[in-house]
Amino acid sequence: MCLCSWPAARDEHTAVETLLAFRSEALILLGPTAPADTFVSLDRKAPVIVVGRRIADGEPDVVRSADDEGVGLLVDHMVGLGHRAIAHIDGGKGVISTDRRRGYRTAMRRHGLDAHIRVLHGDNTEAAGERAARQLLDSGELPTAVVAYNDQCAIGVLAALQRAGVAVPGEVSVAGYDDDTLSRLSCFDLTTVSQGAREQARYAVAAAVERLDQDRAEPREVVLTPELVVRGTIAEPRDG
Repeated sequence: MCLCSWPAARDEHTAVETLLAFRSEALILLGPTAPADTFVSLDRKAPVIVVGRRIADGEPDVVRSADDEGVGLLVDHMVGLGHRAIAHIDGGKGVISTDRRRGYRTAMRRHGLDAHIRVLHGDNTEAAGERAARQLLDSGELPTAVVAYNDQCAIGVLAALQRAGVAVPGEVSVAGYDDDTLSRLSCFDLTTVSQGAREQARYAVAAAVERLDQDRAEPREVVLTPELVVRGTIAEPRDG
């Protein structure tokens, strides 16, 4: 059994083919971006456990958190503080980004804030967060809160706002997603959403063992409830 993640210099296909060449008995793939039918084909070669991403139809096991609900938690918390003008910087065209974007739109509509829905194009990098923040600054219509696709993107937003002299959270509240190591540093103190990484890992390994040792054939999806992690980048809106 082999756990597989990949750096930017190595694409998913190369990483997976390398693992199969080493005769890996099972593959645990972290946040893969390949089309769903790719995993169906792979699963015929070795049990595949997809972690962190929804697969609509297919044979692989899936362990993930409910990304749409996670973003909904952020929007709900912001609205509870009094925010109405809440913007979202998305993560591009992937499945995870689609789920988080849908969660934002659904939550905004649930609170009757359809007119305030504002989605800016982004991705999973700090640079994308900076670009989107500059767009907001240049527009002259700065929201009171921003929900970024992930923590890296949110940190880019923080950097751009700081350079522009915009106080966080005094003027704009900012939240990310994933609760990664950087978000916990005191210099960022970023409000975010935890996906329960340890629990996901435990379920993923258990699923792989079941497929190998118990010869379980039916795919299984485990969806974990995300957790809001409130830190110092969110406060009541500037207009009270």
